[in-house]
Amino acid sequence: MKISYNWLKLYLDINLSPDKVADLLTGCGLEVESMEIFQSVKGGLKGVVVGEVLTCKQHPDSDHLSITTVNIGLGEPLTIVCGASNVAAGQKVPVATTGTTLYFNDKPLTLQRTKIRGEISEGMICAEDELGLGTSHAGIMILDPEAPVGTPAAQYFNIEEDFVYTIGLTPNRTDATSHLGVARDLAAVINNSGRENRRSTDRITISLPDVSAFTVNNDNRHIDVIVENTTGCPRYTALTLSGIKVKESPGWLKNKLMAIGLRPINNVVDVTNFVLMELGQPLHAFDCNRITGDKVIVKNYPTDTKFITLDNIERELTEEDLMICNAVEPMVIAGVFGGVKSGVTNETTSIFLESAYFNPRHIRKTARHHGLQTDASFRFERGADYDVTEYALKRAALLIQDLAGGEISSEIVDVYPVPFLTQHINFSFKNLDRLIGKSIDRGVVKDILHDLGISVTSETETGSDLTLIVPAFKSDVTREVDIIEEILRVYGYNNIDIPDEIRSSISFTKKPDPEQIQNHISEFLSARGFHEIMNNSLTKSEYYEDNSGFQPALSVRIFNPISRDLDVMRQTLLHGALESIVYNQNRKQTDLKLYEFGTTYTLSNSGIVQGYHEEQHLSLVLTGRKDPENWNDAEEPVDFFVLKGFIEAIFRTLDLDIRQFSTETVHSDIFSNGLRYIDGKKEFLVMGSLSNVLLKSFDCKPPVFYAEVNWDHLLTIVPATITQYREIPRFPEVRRDLALLLDQSVTFAQIEKLAFQTEKKLLKHVGLFDVFEGDQIGEKNKSYALSFILQDDEKTLTDKEIEKTMARLIKVFVTTFNARIR
Repeated sequence: MKISYNWLKLYLDINLSPDKVADLLTGCGLEVESMEIFQSVKGGLKGVVVGEVLTCKQHPDSDHLSITTVNIGLGEPLTIVCGASNVAAGQKVPVATTGTTLYFNDKPLTLQRTKIRGEISEGMICAEDELGLGTSHAGIMILDPEAPVGTPAAQYFNIEEDFVYTIGLTPNRTDATSHLGVARDLAAVINNSGRENRRSTDRITISLPDVSAFTVNNDNRHIDVIVENTTGCPRYTALTLSGIKVKESPGWLKNKLMAIGLRPINNVVDVTNFVLMELGQPLHAFDCNRITGDKVIVKNYPTDTKFITLDNIERELTEEDLMICNAVEPMVIAGVFGGVKSGVTNETTSIFLESAYFNPRHIRKTARHHGLQTDASFRFERGADYDVTEYALKRAALLIQDLAGGEISSEIVDVYPVPFLTQHINFSFKNLDRLIGKSIDRGVVKDILHDLGISVTSETETGSDLTLIVPAFKSDVTREVDIIEEILRVYGYNNIDIPDEIRSSISFTKKPDPEQIQNHISEFLSARGFHEIMNNSLTKSEYYEDNSGFQPALSVRIFNPISRDLDVMRQTLLHGALESIVYNQNRKQTDLKLYEFGTTYTLSNSGIVQGYHEEQHLSLVLTGRKDPENWNDAEEPVDFFVLKGFIEAIFRTLDLDIRQFSTETVHSDIFSNGLRYIDGKKEFLVMGSLSNVLLKSFDCKPPVFYAEVNWDHLLTIVPATITQYREIPRFPEVRRDLALLLDQSVTFAQIEKLAFQTEKKLLKHVGLFDVFEGDQIGEKNKSYALSFILQDDEKTLTDKEIEKTMARLIKVFVTTFNARIR
């Protein structure tokens, strides 16, 4: 949000530098993110002065140039070559001296002493478009003959310079969405700073705009107001003005709006925007002649009703959109955006001026649904001030009368069927001291509350407790702790002493530490060429429809989705991973290794929040080449076993043996083939090659290999071990190979598991280095070539010990798997 320094000074009698004001605002919670200089004319006409043409003669080498001498009030007159046909001796003119920078179409041009057709030129006599004061280039500007020579042009033309703050406003600070709101905080902070040296008479107060001159001239243009939806519009205030003249706004108003980034339109619309930025109250002006039936009705329209907004876009309304209507059709989306038919034009002579309070929830849903973010919706959806509607209406009416003429042609209509209750909060100084950690002078506290507009209605005899009334513009202050926060931010966080002692609770981190493990695995994967991705937890419901491999009934749906593509919480990390793959493939990045830690959401009858269940998952996705392209390496694509190798490496890193878990093969709508791992009765890992049907629905190039781990469950089975180091074995290892003829149903994992169960001391590793299938060994058979690494940590193995161990292994393979040695 942008705030003007000069605008603040309209309400506060201060003489602080812009930098000091920025520091004070930041200190009280209105963080100034940047400060820029605004000039009503770019460059501020620095270097341009009022000059007097002393002589003017024809250039000897040109029929359209003149050589002039110009007095600018400094030493010798300047010689300037001028191309304007209307230049003449005796004129007062604007002169840009050498070194001055002028802007043509926002492009800077710095004037230098130069020769033009052989004659020296020491400056430039300017036209209005060259100075940025207009669009005419018919000739040089001729000033008032009484203009003092040497007067800076910025002073003569009353060029305004301002400092504009960009404030990072937090969503709860509705009270600071206006210049008066910011001025209120600034006054409170100034009054609190340097309090010891400040007299009570030196306190700064806000000068509110005076509306005492407001008078209803007649009731000749009365328009009925009917509020059908009082929940959506608790208060609606309005009046009419007739006999106005719509025209360009005066310079002071245009400069105020341009300084904060608003484009001037006309005097009526500019006044509504000015009051919006001054008081924080959105207003809207209707052309009375376009209000059919002389009735304004606040109501909802049926879903799919067509409505064209000011940007000439046809929108389809929903039944929850609150509309401002005439007797026949809607005119405005209430509190959000105007309609194309009811606005003020140059032909408008009478207006209906609206100042209302709309329900924040209604405005927020409408603005999100239509994708509209306006200055009005920004304030209404955060909770505007329902007590300021009539004051803002009077302020705007007086300004319009001043700038556009006319008369107030109706009484103020104020539809306010159920007035809001005044908010009372009980406040205890004891709680203030306890939460802040310091006892603040009670008088200081009361002064801060007064400066913030919070009034004290009663006080206990001991003075320890107060009853406070919170003004309507502080919609975020609802509890005692909110009052304490308001006091503290004005008193100053830096004014709270750091205590001499530090109190701390003993912290205990469950072992193994989940955060440490996640960071470790992230570093492990990143070191192996993976890139971490982070996808939105909100996703498309269509991903979980029938035949998707998921249960639509388990989807957690969003009540007010901002988009149809973001209407459910994700059940899996799969779809986000595929979207990331497609995004990269479309940009010629085809060799991808990605991983993501993320939360999944499903409906459930158990869990911390009844009805919802959350789980942390880890996903890995691979596609393209196994290794980066290299002239010295053959191109090898990733496959299922590459993915499986990474998963097994993760388990080994966590000191887990993946072989201890039972497995099942997977063939589904998601995986063309794969494996699922089960711990007890719970599936916690699935991996495989994604089906071509799924990939085609994403327009994703196959093959893609994907794994998803239930990270929460994995953490429950990670052993709480401490890493220990041991010396390298002193005795050699021995390798023996076996070729086993097996049934097709026997897996390597079964063989490996049985081998380690049979020989627990000497067997260190089992490897599979060849698989053979063919008619030579039978259709239902296969041949595994296996390697066995044996080692004794205490001595060198003898041939007898080795052969004895291998014999036991062969025997158990034959007995268990009906294997045959080839």
